[in-house]
Amino acid sequence: MIPVEKRYPPSLTIRSLKDKLELITGVSAGAMQLSLIVNDASARNLTDDHDGQTLGDILAGVTSESKIRLQVVDTQNQLSQLQDLSQVPKFELTEEEYAARGDTLRAFKEKLKIGRFSDKPEEDEERRLEDLKLDYPIESRCEVRVKGKPSRRGTVMYVGAIEGKPGYWIGVKYDEPLGVNDGSVNGKSYFSCPPKYGGFIRPVDVFVGDFPELGLEDL
Repeated sequence: MIPVEKRYPPSLTIRSLKDKLELITGVSAGAMQLSLIVNDASARNLTDDHDGQTLGDILAGVTSESKIRLQVVDTQNQLSQLQDLSQVPKFELTEEEYAARGDTLRAFKEKLKIGRFSDKPEEDEERRLEDLKLDYPIESRCEVRVKGKPSRRGTVMYVGAIEGKPGYWIGVKYDEPLGVNDGSVNGKSYFSCPPKYGGFIRPVDVFVGDFPELGLEDL
């Protein structure tokens, strides 16, 4: 159930109200069961016989201080049917069909000999690492923004691979003891900092820029 607050004029008919609610709820007017609840009293069902009446007719005698709720029930379960993706036909290609197409990312990489299609994968990796080092200069200030965690500031101390872990990492010395190590992983040191001040972060979560240390007035 999703609550929505709206205001409607007393002159609006119940049928017109259903049409407006259709745009909000996604339930067709013909499939709606409306229930009116005033001051948490028992619900009053509005049937098709009420379609010609206005809100003013229905709410005659109800004061402006009253708490009025209108509940919309999908009698034909239309929304559940729309959300059932198992009935949606899926577009699928076999590996051979995908490889034969010329408008795909794979075809683009194959044409330019990028990634696994490269004639010199070692040189590609070296170039990627050099580009990464240009984007994350050693001793540059940074802010680490990992989803679901508070942002932390620090200094870039290392850029490169970590033994036993795939891909490239950014070694950061935090301004505060918010890390997990001293610049070492599994006994191998990549940079030096006090315990709990170091961390290794994926490049996508590290932002280099003008990030001075935070003072007490910033906390």
